[in-house]
Amino acid sequence: MREKPEPRDVVFLSAVRTPFGTFGGKLKGMSPVDLAVHASKNAIDRAGITPTDIDQTIFGNVLYTTNDSIYFARHVALKSGCRQETSALTLNRLCGSGFQAIVSGAQEIILGDAQVCLVGGAESMSQAPHVTRGLRWGTPLGSAPVMEDVLWEGLTDSYVGLGMAETAENLADRYKLDRGCVDEFALRSQQLAKAAWDEGVFKDEVVAVPVPNAKTGKLDELSSDEHMRPDTTAEKLSALKPVFRKGGVVTAGNASGIGDGAAAMVIASEKFARERKLEPLGRLVSWAVAGVDPSVMGIGPVPSSKAALAKAGLSIDDMDLIEVNEAFAAQTCAVERELSLPRERLNVHGGAIALSHPLAASGARITAHLLHALRAQGLRYGLGTACIGGGQGIALVVESLR
Repeated sequence: MREKPEPRDVVFLSAVRTPFGTFGGKLKGMSPVDLAVHASKNAIDRAGITPTDIDQTIFGNVLYTTNDSIYFARHVALKSGCRQETSALTLNRLCGSGFQAIVSGAQEIILGDAQVCLVGGAESMSQAPHVTRGLRWGTPLGSAPVMEDVLWEGLTDSYVGLGMAETAENLADRYKLDRGCVDEFALRSQQLAKAAWDEGVFKDEVVAVPVPNAKTGKLDELSSDEHMRPDTTAEKLSALKPVFRKGGVVTAGNASGIGDGAAAMVIASEKFARERKLEPLGRLVSWAVAGVDPSVMGIGPVPSSKAALAKAGLSIDDMDLIEVNEAFAAQTCAVERELSLPRERLNVHGGAIALSHPLAASGARITAHLLHALRAQGLRYGLGTACIGGGQGIALVVESLR
C-alpha cells in the first residue's frame, strides 16, 4: 500500500511556460495542445525525470478551439512521451483552470493515487470560432442563419447578463476607483513587464516556441511575450475611450490582453523527489476556492486568498511576493485595496495587462513565475490568485525551497 503524504509534501520539480502570443499574433495558428506539449516536454526534461515517470496528466483548457481540444490532456500526455497507462484529465475552472490543474494534481498525490503529475494549462483564444447554432437541422425558407462569436459570448455571464468588463466597472463603482487610478496601474504593468524582460527575469521560466512561417516555409521563433506595449504612456492610455459603460473606467488599455500560450510543471511527492535525489523548486503550502456575487466576480481573490492563508497559518505580511491575475486594472486594484496588499510586493514583474491572459494558462504561469522569482531573489513565500468568471476566486500559497 502506498504511503499517503501530507499536503506539505507536494513539491514542484519544474515550472515553465511558452511566451504568450497576442490575439491574432504569431501563435494564432498553433494548436493549444501542441503549445502544451512544447511546455510539457521542457518541464519534464528540467524536472530530471523521464516521461514514463508521470502517473497522471492534468491540464486546464477553457475554450475548445481546435479539433483536438476535446482530447486535450490525453493528447498532451501521449505526445509528451508518457506511458499509455498514464491517465489524463482536462478540466475547466475558467480563469482559474491553471491553478486548479495544480490543485487537482496535488490532491491525487495526497490521496496516494499518484507520485508524479504533469499539470498546467493552455489556450488558443485566437482560434475561438464563430458558430451557427441549429444549422445541422436546416434553415427555414427566408430565414438567415445567425453567426455567434464564441469568444465574445464566452466573456459574458448570461446568468447575470453582464460582460466580464462590466463586473469590473461594478467594482470600480464600489471602491470609488477613478480612471486615473486604473490607468496608472495598467501603465505600471507594462513598465514592469518590459523591465523584467530587459533584466532577464523570465529567462528560467520561458521556453521559446518554433513557429512555422507560411511565407518562407521555415521555422521562426517566438522567444518573448508578444502582447506587451512598452511604448505605452499615461497620455496614450487616457486617450482611450471606455468600451463597456458611458463614463466608465475600463478600456482596451487597462484590461488584460487576449492571448495564446501554455504553461506546464511537474509536481511530485516529497518522498519521490528525495528518493530520486531531485532538487525541488518549491512546495505547495495551501490552496482555496471561494464563491462570490457574479456581478462582482473580480473580487473572488479576496475570500480565496484569506482562506488559503488561514489554512497555511500565514498572513499577507508573510508573503514575500503576491501575484493577482490582472483581468482588469479596476478589478486588481479592488482586490489590492480590500486585502491591503503592499504594492511593492504585488505583481512586481507586470501581469496580464502587459503579458496577456490566455485563460487556462494564466494560473500555471503565475505559479511558475512565483517559484522562479522567489528563488532568484532568495525569498520564501508567494501567493498567487485569480478571479473567475461566474463569481469565484482561487488562490494558492507556495514556498521556495532554496
